[in-house]
Amino acid sequence: MSRSPPLQTAPNIDVGKSITRGDWKVTTHKRPILNSTEIEAMTTTLGISPPEMIFGNNSVEVTNERLNWSISFNALDALELVDKSGESMLKVSYSEAWQKMRERVHEDIKEIVKPYDWTYTTNYQGTVYNTARPFQQTGSEIPFDKLKRPDPILLFDDVMLYEDELADNGISILSVKIRVMPERLLILQRFFMRLDGVLFRLRDTRLFIEFETGEIIKQYQAREDTYANVRNGLYMHPPEQIPSLLRDDSFIAERLPVIEMERERVLLG
Repeated sequence: MSRSPPLQTAPNIDVGKSITRGDWKVTTHKRPILNSTEIEAMTTTLGISPPEMIFGNNSVEVTNERLNWSISFNALDALELVDKSGESMLKVSYSEAWQKMRERVHEDIKEIVKPYDWTYTTNYQGTVYNTARPFQQTGSEIPFDKLKRPDPILLFDDVMLYEDELADNGISILSVKIRVMPERLLILQRFFMRLDGVLFRLRDTRLFIEFETGEIIKQYQAREDTYANVRNGLYMHPPEQIPSLLRDDSFIAERLPVIEMERERVLLG
């Protein structure tokens, strides 16, 4: 995937983190939500209205300069993969009301308004900047046994990329968590969507890197089910707990059937 043009940003505070392990450098950027000027620029670039809370200057980046390889997880590239044709748009009763509400929220911005997937569902799996060493499909799995070892965690961060409450009818969130150990790292990018009364949807991308060997395994998994199926499966839980459980993406993830799975691998060392 090609690199997207950087956003023009005003000076702001970055509370991200950074660590280097051998030739590998890991950096997270955590900056404030975009201002109106930045939102206008993003709207023009994307051709659709961005989510309510858009952290367009946040990212998680892993780089190996010696091997000339890097990957980034960022909001702009993720939103580029949102369906803009309207073909996959959920046909629910409040979609028209949602679109009108979005126009009011950004009424000071000259928007490009056209049909698109207003849940902001994306199958984004990160942006790789060296396509000379592409990922290849593999049967190899992420070695979770290594990740379960009691190794010290040298860096942990949780980076929000965007969030939208779907006109108070649910939530769409894209975030990235990263955990760096002495010999390896794991990234989990998760898109979680709850559309009340309609659907739950999950899109997970896990990226595993073994520093010494340069082995990288990427696993993409899509899960979803109807709201009714998930809600009916909670009958054993006390009623007062159910609202919070329906907002817990980790809890919900275990209850959604897998509808798509991809594994890819590249060996850089």
